[in-house]
Amino acid sequence: MKHNWGSGLVWLVLGLGVAGCATPKPVVLSQPTVVEFACGECLFHMKGDGCDLAVRVDGHAYYVEGVDESKLGDAHAKDGICSVIRKARVTGEVKDGRFVATSFEVLPAATAP
Repeated sequence: MKHNWGSGLVWLVLGLGVAGCATPKPVVLSQPTVVEFACGECLFHMKGDGCDLAVRVDGHAYYVEGVDESKLGDAHAKDGICSVIRKARVTGEVKDGRFVATSFEVLPAATAP
């Protein structure tokens, strides 16, 4: 009796590939959650064509919609989004790869001891 191991191997590889492609867990922050925020291009090293606000949630960075960046001050100041990573308390969710904020409260900068 001859076995065709080649076709079995193909199915094993395909099965492992499908198992490794799990659907990403949706990011929904319905309760206020503290996250990092900064310039996506300057500090989170994201691709883009200018200085744009981004948040980092569970180690993943997303550009932000729904926040008036002009209220965050001068982006290139000593404490601006292009110079330092800060923290904010936010609610919102990721839609189409972007974090759509429903609230965004900048937390006070930590003071050095």
